[in-house]
Amino acid sequence: MDKTVRRGRVTGCVTPPSSKSYAQRAIAAALLAQGTTTLRGVELCDDTEAALDVIQTLGATVEKIDNHTYKIEGGLAPRTNLLNIGESGLSTRLFTPIASLCNTPITLTGHGSIMRRPVAMMTGPLEKLGVEVHCKDGLLPITVKGPLHGGEVEVDGTVSSQFITGLLTALPCAAEDTVIHVNTLNSKPYIDMTISTAASFGVDIVHRDYKEFFVSGGQKYKAVDYKIEGDWSGASCLLVAGAVAGEVTVNNLNPLSLQADKAIIDALTDAGAEITTDGDSVRVVSRELRAFEFDATDCPDLFPALATLAANCSGESVITGTNRLQSKESNRAETIASEFGKLGVEVDISEENVMRIRGGVPHGGTVDSHGDHRIAMTLAVLALNATEDVTITGAESVHKSYKDFWEDYDKITAYE
Repeated sequence: MDKTVRRGRVTGCVTPPSSKSYAQRAIAAALLAQGTTTLRGVELCDDTEAALDVIQTLGATVEKIDNHTYKIEGGLAPRTNLLNIGESGLSTRLFTPIASLCNTPITLTGHGSIMRRPVAMMTGPLEKLGVEVHCKDGLLPITVKGPLHGGEVEVDGTVSSQFITGLLTALPCAAEDTVIHVNTLNSKPYIDMTISTAASFGVDIVHRDYKEFFVSGGQKYKAVDYKIEGDWSGASCLLVAGAVAGEVTVNNLNPLSLQADKAIIDALTDAGAEITTDGDSVRVVSRELRAFEFDATDCPDLFPALATLAANCSGESVITGTNRLQSKESNRAETIASEFGKLGVEVDISEENVMRIRGGVPHGGTVDSHGDHRIAMTLAVLALNATEDVTITGAESVHKSYKDFWEDYDKITAYE
């Protein structure tokens, strides 16, 4: 699908979907819990739908109560030996260790960009923990046969924290205690989210400065009533839209959230946007914006929104952490440089782990989302100040995380 966006101003209120990161963690915990868990505030997107499908394949029963509420009867008892995780990186690395709790072979596969994203970092640690693992060239499909047991294992945290999330979720159900030694953990806030979600389901995980994690085996997940909070990741582009092209109020954002992408507020503040908060609502008003420096190592999903913010600032902004962007839905550093460049915005990624963006007025043209939901959203916001229309190909990719993005975008945008 192509979406043509005209120059415009934004104004009004919008409520982004709930956090798919929290939702997938809670869905996995509900599978492992004995009894019936109620999940509230669930917003379906491609990734959460895939997670719900996976847990049903693994033995859970899912009942839809209304558009945002699901009852899940837990119990790990695989119905088939094939799991389709769609195009979700988190579900891949979350459900592989969970599937490894089973003593029968289970194969995980998907479609689209996920088939090019690495899973090799999982094989060694899983084998160390007693799992038979088979995959070709470090890519999906991957087949695991447990049972996963405890012990002592070393994990590389430089590529992604998602596999560590998977281990921390599955290992409380193993028979033995586990010590995980982590080398250079990035995205620490995502691990905090994992530990917090587990605690809500009655499971205890402790760590020493994110370098060693201690997981007691034989724990039981408890069925609970759990509400998914709003998504700071989905909100980030909307907040930037207010900063660069008018004003916007974004609702249902927990000001005390553990989500890494809450850091968008720091970047907006540094750039000079006007920000006010009222309970769980954040209002951003455009002001004269200045160049900023920001380390996005722990929040790489913010890069697209940060790039659009930087493109609207005077001077050169510097964003570090591009090494975290190689294994997303696209290579986001290269994609941002390519697609922003098509609209006349100068993006330099020649320096190791650094993106430099010089602010200016984008012109019109045709750009490609590369099948990446966050790229499609940020190009829409970049187009607000373009001199001519911008056409985004692959605009339907927003469905991966934010199915109603285009409806919400059009609702707050007045085209010139």
